[in-house]
Amino acid sequence: MIRPATLDDAIDFARIYNHYVLNTVITFEEVAVTADDLRVRMTDVWAKSLPWLTAEVDGVIVGYAYAAPWRVRSAYRFSVESSVYLDSAHVGHGLGTALYQALLPLLQARGVHAVIGGITLPNLPSVALHERLGFVPVARFPEVGFKFDAWRDVGYWQRILAP
Repeated sequence: MIRPATLDDAIDFARIYNHYVLNTVITFEEVAVTADDLRVRMTDVWAKSLPWLTAEVDGVIVGYAYAAPWRVRSAYRFSVESSVYLDSAHVGHGLGTALYQALLPLLQARGVHAVIGGITLPNLPSVALHERLGFVPVARFPEVGFKFDAWRDVGYWQRILAP
């Protein structure tokens, strides 16, 4: 089940996200976040009239997706950066696709033109997810992040939403 997120979901979001913060290079954050940190982020996203979604399986929160403004300058107002995070036990079961399939129409209905996904490379599953959903590679920035004692590349995939 996919539904709009609530502030109460932040506890589970922190559990899901902190796995990636502490154990992977998928996010460049290096310090675990709290549920309160995520509540602030959620409120900021909602203040921009953008969606934040929750995925549940058997009543347990197993993932989330949202879009945040791409940049702060006004000319970027029709572009967003999307993010999807899944409980590590639920990766590879189609939930990322389902979350994106729910998120993209909501963005289009809000007048979003360009959706951008940033991916720490290499990350074949995330690349495959984005490309399966019509995102195309548009940029690669070598060695822009340093995590776990190594330089990391970041690629960007973009999808233009139909008017």
